[in-house]
Amino acid sequence: MLDFKELEAFVWAVRLGSFRKAASHLHLTQPSVSERISRLESTVGERLLERSARPIQPTMRGREFFLHAERMLHQRDEALQLFDSEETFSAPLRVGTIETIAHSWLPDFMRRLTGKFPDLIIELTVDYSPALNDRLDKNELDILLAMNGYLAEDRIDSMPLSPYEMGMFIAPVHAEMLLDNPSQWMGTLPFISFGKKARPYEELLQYLAREKLQQPQIHSVSTLMTIARMTMEGLGIGALPVTTVLDQWRSGKLYRIALPRPLPDMHYDVIWRTANHPRFCRGVGQLAQACAENYEKQRQDEMEATDFAGRWVRPQCPTTHPKATLRPSK
Repeated sequence: MLDFKELEAFVWAVRLGSFRKAASHLHLTQPSVSERISRLESTVGERLLERSARPIQPTMRGREFFLHAERMLHQRDEALQLFDSEETFSAPLRVGTIETIAHSWLPDFMRRLTGKFPDLIIELTVDYSPALNDRLDKNELDILLAMNGYLAEDRIDSMPLSPYEMGMFIAPVHAEMLLDNPSQWMGTLPFISFGKKARPYEELLQYLAREKLQQPQIHSVSTLMTIARMTMEGLGIGALPVTTVLDQWRSGKLYRIALPRPLPDMHYDVIWRTANHPRFCRGVGQLAQACAENYEKQRQDEMEATDFAGRWVRPQCPTTHPKATLRPSK
């Protein structure tokens, strides 16, 4: 089998015409260079150098082999440069993301990522966090934008992303209807949430249990946009990331319920296997963090600049409003 150290000794001996000069260039002793070239000749089964000539000259077969050896060393150097410069990354990158991110800052992330690595090809998968983590564990994906906590900590590296505030929303048609059930408003309509395998579903169950609502009716839906559409169509109370439905809330297609206590935020991470390209993955993670933070700031600025006073259903004190605990703001 060819050895790059032997190829280097041969190439530099030909270039400089001397074992001594090749040894000096490679910071080796002259006997070491001679031994490496002898091993190379033994491997290929022919003499490659005319040692009696001064300066040393390659044989006819050696001249032919020299051209191939130079190309091999050049290709090796190009390959090693991948580990010195992240700017040259061009292999297909298999990214897994959850739908909430796909419908928020993912387009900005992909624009920035492909702008930094023009030759990069992205293979995108959108799925639940458990399924994405399973595929990462099987080396079917390279980087996740998803919920963490499904894989052993010693097998992965991760970086936190900006969390998503969660809220409960209803269609405008239900704002007045909820007034007819002042003390049991949570049991008036079914809830609409992510699929049962998703963590937000479990967190909604726990939240409703703390609010003393036993055996709630929850429609589990696989896609974020379907939850939003079903909520706008009046099919239930949607548990949704606030920033992803900000436009629908602003336009009055959705009303937000002022809850007695907030729902848990949705927390996501950039996740990759420790065996993966660590510097590159961390750089991608930092880019994802920047995109997530920028998206959150922009949406928060929009929320602060918009008057949502008429888009809330707010709890009211029963002693002040004996017929209702909820009232749509005017």
